[in-house]
Amino acid sequence: MLAVTTAGERVTVDSALPWLTALLAGGTAGELSEANAADATVHLEIQADRRPFSRDGWKLIGRGTWAAPPCALVLDACSSGFDLQVEPRGATLRVTARYRPAPRTLAANMALRARFRLLATQALLHYPALWRASLRGRVPLHVCVCAGAGGVTMIAGPGGVGKSTLLSAGLRQGEIATADNLCACDSRAAYGVAEPLRVAAGRGRAGTTHGRSEHRIPSRVCCLEPDRLVVLRRGAPGSPATAEPLSPVEAGRELVAGTYMAGELRRFWSFAATLALATGQGPVHADVRGVAALLVARLPCLQVRVPDGGSEPLTELLGRAGAW
Repeated sequence: MLAVTTAGERVTVDSALPWLTALLAGGTAGELSEANAADATVHLEIQADRRPFSRDGWKLIGRGTWAAPPCALVLDACSSGFDLQVEPRGATLRVTARYRPAPRTLAANMALRARFRLLATQALLHYPALWRASLRGRVPLHVCVCAGAGGVTMIAGPGGVGKSTLLSAGLRQGEIATADNLCACDSRAAYGVAEPLRVAAGRGRAGTTHGRSEHRIPSRVCCLEPDRLVVLRRGAPGSPATAEPLSPVEAGRELVAGTYMAGELRRFWSFAATLALATGQGPVHADVRGVAALLVARLPCLQVRVPDGGSEPLTELLGRAGAW
């Protein structure tokens, strides 16, 4: 049995499609591997069957969605081409998947392979795990959390401001991290999503979206408890790095806005609402604002502005800027 820990959930995978197993292994930066299935909180079964799932006795609740509470059936989940039958069973969320793409979806998946790998990994692994985490009161936040000699830092900010670049620089200095830029969080801890670190593409590197390349996060840890929050912003090229206190209100606003702007979560909100409505379980919408408010009330908050193209470790930036 294959398994991976993502968003704080232990996901086991039983796949009848070797090509898809390899794709998911890449989408988790190689963390999907042979392991004991006894502690699974999410179990994914990928069937080779191309027939539609039976809908006898199921009730249509929306376009492409049927319910037989507590079970849900979602066709073409997240526009990935996968039909998913989802069943919360005791402590384990069971997900059964069949790849049944329409011709147009199949053509897009074959032409845009990097996009398809992201979609498939989200629809099959990360989104079910994030939804399972919501049953524990955790919410998705578009952040990375790293730990080094200076403490444990949650880094927030919209996509493209340089979180992954700073994280990569810190990792080269021996820091540890939970994830590239997506975690399931409560008021104390951040549980990382098992994805590759995506940074500006280097020569000879395999490419992904937005001109980036993928790397495995060395010695990734599943969970960290941050002791400070840094909101990252870009400065003008050549300008010095600066750090200054940020009010909890503004820090919370940045944390929430960056999460809703994140492309990685664009399809999650609909996916989660669909499962909540069809199964009768979990929140229809994760309390992102509430958890963000609890975090910024507890953590000291800083605004750090770095020059465009800067790639120093965050701890060095904070030190030079006179913070901590």
